[in-house]
Amino acid sequence: MTSEDVKVHLERTDIDALSRVIASGQYTMKDEVFSFEDEFARCIGRRFGIMVNSAHSAALIAVGSLLFKAERPLAAGDEVIVPALSWPATLHPLQQYGLALRFVDVEAATLTVDAGRLEQALTPRTRMVLGTSFLGNPAALGALRAFADAHGLLFLEDAADAPGAELDGRKAGTVGDLSTFAFSPAHHVTTMEGGMVLTDDIELADLNRALRAHGWTRDLSRTSPIFEKRYTDFFEAYRFILPGYNLRPIELEGALGRSQLARLPDTLAAYRRNAARFAEAFADTPRFVLQSGRGAGVARGLSVVAGGDAAFDVMAAVEALAQAGITACPLADACLLRHGALRHVQHSVAGSVANALNAADRGLYILNRPDLPMDFAERARAVLTTVCERS
Repeated sequence: MTSEDVKVHLERTDIDALSRVIASGQYTMKDEVFSFEDEFARCIGRRFGIMVNSAHSAALIAVGSLLFKAERPLAAGDEVIVPALSWPATLHPLQQYGLALRFVDVEAATLTVDAGRLEQALTPRTRMVLGTSFLGNPAALGALRAFADAHGLLFLEDAADAPGAELDGRKAGTVGDLSTFAFSPAHHVTTMEGGMVLTDDIELADLNRALRAHGWTRDLSRTSPIFEKRYTDFFEAYRFILPGYNLRPIELEGALGRSQLARLPDTLAAYRRNAARFAEAFADTPRFVLQSGRGAGVARGLSVVAGGDAAFDVMAAVEALAQAGITACPLADACLLRHGALRHVQHSVAGSVANALNAADRGLYILNRPDLPMDFAERARAVLTTVCERS
């Protein structure tokens, strides 16, 4: 089983929400999606939400909006500082818009970008920094924001794994100029597939709305700052002002998101309980290093990196865990430096990225879910201990 095989568990309220849409006959994006956008934005603490059909699409329009904004837009050839551990699909839009990636190592303990290395990564071409709250563990968001402000950079926040995570009194997803979230089945809130861009900036919000739907003006208010109304509303429904896409979600996804969001506090409590059990089960096993928390994380995944010189066959461990009924993924899936796609990406590496590569080569993460069995942590420890002894 892989993360893509994870089935969506539907509560009665979810089924009722989906039934409501089916009864209405309205499937294309409308009130359910718009309501979910507003409710999710309020839950996180931002003004505007723009829902799309995937988290990758969220990153695509978020990056795109920064190339079309009126003042100091990004341009092809600009450089973006990115963590060496992050979901590759989050990074792909940067390359797809002609931006260059500059990789920085992560902290061995938190697996989030090492803010102490940002200055050495800075070059005259640097225009933006990307911060990923990896596996639901908040990145050093205040430090990233301060670095961006000190150097006149944009800050794009990847909060895909972190709805409800908090650090220093602020929620993940509220610190960047834009933030992105994921709603695929392996996440805290699922809409089957889907993603969201959040921002407090009306210009960026409207750019994202236009990019989501063909570059049309039809979803924008008539007082939008990104265009001037001409003629009639009917005319505006068919006017293209940006080279956009069709990334619109459907009403079923919006309705399901609203239902799932209503019980997010209980969901997060279950994730955190599982994380505490996991930490307790591995407390006295120095051969395994667990991800250290920063602030109040939400543990979308429970990572394990082989410590010291311990031998560890990652794929054998993933397969053994699967046989024990526990879904796990290699941490290498989060390291673009370990994938063939890198040869197509304009990039550079700022100094050593030893921590990221060690995690990619010697680590995995267990998918955290509210319905994990009570003994999952002890079972995981037994499986991984056996794999280590055989490696």
